[in-house]
Amino acid sequence: MKKINFIYLTLVFAALQSCTSDLDVVAEDSRILTSEQLFATPLGYKQALGGVYGNLSLTGTGDAGSSFLQGIDAGTSQFGRCMWYLQNLTTDEVIWTYENDEGTAELQRNTWSSANPILLGMFSRTMAEVAIANDFLRQSTPEKLSSRGITSAADVAEINIYRSEVRVLRAFAYYNMMDLFGKAPFITEADPLNFKGPQYDRKQLFTFIETELNSVIPSLKAARTNEYGRLDKAMAQMILAKMYLNAEVYIGTPKYTECMTKCSEVIAGGYVLKTNYFDNFKADNHTSSEMIFSLQSDGVKTQNYGATTVIINGQVGSIEGNGVSEFGVGGWGGALRLRKQFVQKFDVGSFQTDVRKSYSGNGARTLEIIDVSQAGQGFILRKFSNKTAAGIAGVSSTFVDTDFPLFRLADTYLMYAEAQMRKDGATNSNMATTANAQSLTYINALRQRANNGTNAGNVSSSDVNLDFIIDERSRELHWEGHRRQDLIRFNKYGGGNYNWAWKGNIANGTSFGTNLNIFPLPTASLTANPNLTQNSGY
Repeated sequence: MKKINFIYLTLVFAALQSCTSDLDVVAEDSRILTSEQLFATPLGYKQALGGVYGNLSLTGTGDAGSSFLQGIDAGTSQFGRCMWYLQNLTTDEVIWTYENDEGTAELQRNTWSSANPILLGMFSRTMAEVAIANDFLRQSTPEKLSSRGITSAADVAEINIYRSEVRVLRAFAYYNMMDLFGKAPFITEADPLNFKGPQYDRKQLFTFIETELNSVIPSLKAARTNEYGRLDKAMAQMILAKMYLNAEVYIGTPKYTECMTKCSEVIAGGYVLKTNYFDNFKADNHTSSEMIFSLQSDGVKTQNYGATTVIINGQVGSIEGNGVSEFGVGGWGGALRLRKQFVQKFDVGSFQTDVRKSYSGNGARTLEIIDVSQAGQGFILRKFSNKTAAGIAGVSSTFVDTDFPLFRLADTYLMYAEAQMRKDGATNSNMATTANAQSLTYINALRQRANNGTNAGNVSSSDVNLDFIIDERSRELHWEGHRRQDLIRFNKYGGGNYNWAWKGNIANGTSFGTNLNIFPLPTASLTANPNLTQNSGY
């Protein structure tokens, strides 16, 4: 079965108010169960586990427009969509046509404030994940299991595995808070309900996440042995690898050796690059041997306007009208287009014939986007699809079956190479070519796939510096939720001299301050918890 069952019928959401007290939480479904009803059986615990995962894909218990976060629209609070907006729409890779949509104009023009509804949606949804995780952990202690008559050794062992996975999901939530907001209210299952958590800064969050993941990894299932949709050791190792690669940004201390170690552990998990690059982004990408963890999407079971539904409908061209025929969706009139600077990363050498060059801009399209509202300006992408590798369209032409590839093997290869180069002396301010043989092997595995299995695009050590790495990351990982983080690490975001179209609200781009390297805490969240303070510059 492709998708795990997401629980719709649980009052676990009632615990949300304790962690996101700026919100009112409402039960939308008359079939909602009480906690005692839900957790009465081992099956109930698995259903509740689905709820912790489900918060990353769903917004509410009703239709696509429902949200259990009262007062926050489903369209501005779906986890994957908000994450994608913050990590990609704010960068050089993509632009959104319909700037009347709440919050989008400020994000893509880098003029956001603490009043931005998408920031509130991301903050609230992510802290909701913490709250749901905490409630599961409260409900699954040995004492609780015993009091409910769940004493079978096999059942207890299985629920303990669920607990380990939930701890990873909570750590992942705090990882996103650390990366995006630089701080978070800190709350665990040991805290009482309605507790206003103290503010943890990046260093405190980093320490907690690192300790928590290293503690829980031994109890997780081995890579690629869990049922699809549930995490394993590799997911936890990947979060650590990401943290270590960005440790100089987060805590001012390099941890490149640690990053390489975690990458090697992930790689040893048995993942294999898909021969066809685009099979990672199709409606049956759950079969990809390259996928480490994804955000699930299903045209029937998870109907919402999440990341891949937005991406696939959005990439359909307003001029081309290529939605149903090419991608199995109706499309949204050219909602998404490419900024010039991304297109130009394929303009030289072997990159001109790179299979990942999946954009088109022929005919009436212009490379330049002079007027953001004109959907015919700017090239369009053809990377994601709601059709399977065999060309079969998803069950819905609006809500896609394509899972969002949060972590995949190709990213691990490039992370290893970058960490090794930085460990061996490469910095953002020099052109050192320090890639060793192992790093080149990983890089060239991607280059060969991008060149139809040939060595035509292979690189040698003299070709590879950090400028090559960040461009290669964009060529390989564009629109996958990594770009903002990468640009910050390479000093090409706030405070940097790398500009792109409409950066800083100027058509040709302009620099902005380093304070924009983290987002402001939403005004509503500050009001709800007096322990929180606003980030500098906001």
